[in-house]
Amino acid sequence: MKRLMQVASAVTLTLVLGACASSSPDVIQRGDAQRLSRVEDGVVLSVRAVTVDGSQSGIGAAVGGVTGAVAGASRGGSSAESNVIGLLVGVAGAAAGNTIERMATREDATELLIQLKGGERRAVVQGKGSEVLVPGDAVILVTTGGKVRVTKAPK
Repeated sequence: MKRLMQVASAVTLTLVLGACASSSPDVIQRGDAQRLSRVEDGVVLSVRAVTVDGSQSGIGAAVGGVTGAVAGASRGGSSAESNVIGLLVGVAGAAAGNTIERMATREDATELLIQLKGGERRAVVQGKGSEVLVPGDAVILVTTGGKVRVTKAPK
């Protein structure tokens, strides 16, 4: 039982640290460093605040289910009663864990509508960064490995 709680704690810690992942334009992924990127010039047409929904990898449900089942099973009197209580609390724990994971990985973001120099328009959603972009700003779109980030154009 003690070993199971240690495993559940380790998985919970992994889930919490995974929630710290960011799509901020200020954070460059290690795999994108020292890669050639395509750069396009554009102008911001509109900026809108959006929310990127959280992930549901199943880790939260698994941790919540195991933790709930272990806690519930240790509360019952007879073996059959313990199993039923463990099952019910495990299901409730899985639902709660899934919801916690989804809420913990939710992220505030910005949707940008951009007019490129060639006349094409692009819409990009990215996590909030340190730069504040407003309509009319000259920007560059940096595309690396299929991912795009938008930043103010150098003057």
